[in-house]
Amino acid sequence: MARKITVNMFMTLDGYGEFPDYPGSDFVPPEPDEFWKDMWSNRYGSVDTIIYGTNSYLGHSQFHALSKRKPTDPEYLFEFSRYLEKCNLVVLSHTLKKADWGNTRIMKGELAEIVARLKSEPGNDIIVDAGPTLTNAFIKGGLADEYKILVFPVILGRGHHYWSPMEKQETLKLVSVKVLEYGELYLQYNRVP
Repeated sequence: MARKITVNMFMTLDGYGEFPDYPGSDFVPPEPDEFWKDMWSNRYGSVDTIIYGTNSYLGHSQFHALSKRKPTDPEYLFEFSRYLEKCNLVVLSHTLKKADWGNTRIMKGELAEIVARLKSEPGNDIIVDAGPTLTNAFIKGGLADEYKILVFPVILGRGHHYWSPMEKQETLKLVSVKVLEYGELYLQYNRVP
């Protein structure tokens, strides 16, 4: 069975891949909520590879490395850090020379070829947890099997945008919609082949 690729997206209502401030945006629950479980912890057993772009990798390594955890962080965030450090982390970058967090490898080249190579390797499913530029390349290339999207209740009007012109339409099937505590929308779509 082929490895499934899920693209995680975090965006404002107007499609910017930024993390804005809004009531509730700075709240870290003491226990994982349903969103966190669905986006991450329920998938620890089925996902063993995470793809990042340069900036996403650097940001995640500075925030989610086990060595960066604070004693006051909830246990599920320590669990998340331990999970990430066991995963195969793939950084798609033409500029990054060194990657020293967890089990990381840097890959360069054509995205479709890299994805085909990763899908042919033994292992479980794959998550793309990258910024708008790399995510947009997955969308344009029809390389994702599903999308998990968290939409913040903010119209920001600036930043790095997820959407850009496409050569062909990408049709998706809505799997679920959840409204979270602070007005975020959590959407899940599957790609229609």
